[in-house]
Amino acid sequence: MSTLKTLETLREAVRQRPEEIAQARKSGEKVVGYFCLYTPEEIIDALGLIPLRICRGGNEQWMEVGGQYTSTKNCAYIREMVGMFVDSKDKDPLLANSDIIALTTADLEMGRVAEVIHYYCKIDSAVLGVPRSLEDPSGREYFRGAVKDFAAELERRSGRKLARSRLQESVELYREIRRCLLELYEYQAAERPAISWREVFEVTEAGFYLDRRRYLGLLRELLEEVRVQAPVAKRDERARILLCGSIIAPGDTRLLDIIEEMGGRVVGDDLCTSRRFYQELEVKEPTVEGIAEGYMNRLPSAHLVCLRPFDEDRRFVNMVNLARNYRAEGMIYHTLRFCDAFSFKTQPIRRFVREKLGPFPFLNIHTEYSSSDVEAVRTRVESFLNIMTSASEERPALAEASPR
Repeated sequence: MSTLKTLETLREAVRQRPEEIAQARKSGEKVVGYFCLYTPEEIIDALGLIPLRICRGGNEQWMEVGGQYTSTKNCAYIREMVGMFVDSKDKDPLLANSDIIALTTADLEMGRVAEVIHYYCKIDSAVLGVPRSLEDPSGREYFRGAVKDFAAELERRSGRKLARSRLQESVELYREIRRCLLELYEYQAAERPAISWREVFEVTEAGFYLDRRRYLGLLRELLEEVRVQAPVAKRDERARILLCGSIIAPGDTRLLDIIEEMGGRVVGDDLCTSRRFYQELEVKEPTVEGIAEGYMNRLPSAHLVCLRPFDEDRRFVNMVNLARNYRAEGMIYHTLRFCDAFSFKTQPIRRFVREKLGPFPFLNIHTEYSSSDVEAVRTRVESFLNIMTSASEERPALAEASPR
């Protein structure tokens, strides 16, 4: 158990946040609830709106409700999102306090959520169009226009105009938040870590909800505390896992809990709710066009088409680099049922990783938000960790790590 005091401060701030948001709305402030990491928070913040990432996972009841309004062949996460709107739009503190719901079409199924909640829940979403490819010139031109239209729609709904000075402030704010998160992430992979990956994951999630300026202050406090924290006495010898694949949204803790219960340790990931949320995103110019460029150039989502050879697929290459940089001993590739964008490339990723890293242990966990397969997942993870342990015993001991 961590002794970091700032972590508990963050947890308490998250607990108090729904009431703070409710009070802010009474004072006339407006909240934008969004889901996808292609949503440009800088624009939301620069308009004086409150950004709130409201994605959720792991709720079997919401998933079942959502299946009645979509299809049981839709992704588990999408079904849960629809179920959340249908079942709890007036009860859930995040949804109930969202004045504007922002969706993107990066995930084609998420684009359909806008239609479903408009028809059944009478919610008129602000939708940011994302083309199938951000490498093609026509796709890039489309996205520039889409971000401009999205900004104009938020201006219309908020009754405010974007000012360059506010954009400059917001761009600098988010740049510093990302820098702090990337630095914090390096500490969790050490042999004697002052903070765990699970705790960094929790810190990242806190940033979905908290006032971003207060959040940055807490990040700086936490970093300072981690820097001076004495290394734990005992080296962490648990199997080192790289966790990749489909979204693991707030509330979806099952796989993470099982990995820890079975004696594993996540040391790296490419999840859109974790490292990929702040990795390789640089906005160089404080304009709407500059923000669009930054989001286009970020590490691409699996939902976007890539027709390049695997050696040139930034997502594939990133996974291998993460495995090397964080000295992972095996990969768990997590796919949600009917999340085709991630499931489709499971075997190519397995082959590519082994081509680059040798006989690298690889496990695909294909699941959904159901209690029926918990024990099956537990058994598979336990067996995989045994394989990882046997494989690591045949390799030289890992070198002591230090934050980069």
